[in-house]
Amino acid sequence: MPLPDGPLAVGIDGGFVRGQRKEGNFKVIVGKSILSFRREEQEEEQTGKCFAFVQTFDTKPKRRMFELLKSQGMQENQQIVFLSDGGEDVRNLQLYLSPEAEHLLDWFHLSMRITVLKQTTKGLSIKVGEGDEERELRETALKLIESSKWYLWHGNVFQALEQLECLEMDLESANFESPSETTRKLLQAINEFHTYIERNRAFIRNYGERYRNGERISTGFVESAVNQVMSKRMAKKQQMPWSRRGAHLLLQVRTEVLNEDLEESFRAWYPSFRPQPQKAAA
Repeated sequence: MPLPDGPLAVGIDGGFVRGQRKEGNFKVIVGKSILSFRREEQEEEQTGKCFAFVQTFDTKPKRRMFELLKSQGMQENQQIVFLSDGGEDVRNLQLYLSPEAEHLLDWFHLSMRITVLKQTTKGLSIKVGEGDEERELRETALKLIESSKWYLWHGNVFQALEQLECLEMDLESANFESPSETTRKLLQAINEFHTYIERNRAFIRNYGERYRNGERISTGFVESAVNQVMSKRMAKKQQMPWSRRGAHLLLQVRTEVLNEDLEESFRAWYPSFRPQPQKAAA
């Protein structure tokens, strides 16, 4: 096969939309794929396309994303990097789409979870140990959390989990001796974070090395897509209730407009639609 233009980076994120009374809130998946390429000896250029769907309404979400990638010229030998927040629904969506795909847990969502743990830890006011070994649990917890973050940044999941297990044992002991709401809350948060890392350990890489090599480690480029596709109409100022079908259809029109494909889609549906304008000869 010919060499592809360049690597594809696909970021996937999600958000909740206010549903109608009987349906309740439901989740919307939004993603953006960016193709990097070079034209002769010019600087690197990028083209991006968005996709979105209502998770519980779309019956073939993988096909939707696959067709989008094919429209950007994806080949079987194309390097693709999938970045997601590690949610189970998003994690399963990106699997088995390409033999050259690499799956990565988004560092932004990972670091945000650690930041929340640190904020909760600052509320601890318990001492552990006896005599000369007595120490503030808050300082120990902050060091262990920071240490686990350092190990995760370098892709060492085993050592990161070791730090979390040590913290869990300290918190369980402290909560047994002098129970408090802050200790219980932090212990629950650490347990959830431990499970989150366990489930996504196959998608954790050496972020530091990738960052130094100029490779993507975060879905920051998807945040703008989320705002363009759904936030302005469904989540921020106009919080009207939506049906799953109505939201899904609106998302398809919105992504077609952003990708500048709406006119071509109309032309495929209605052959008598206005012809494509001819480009002027050079």
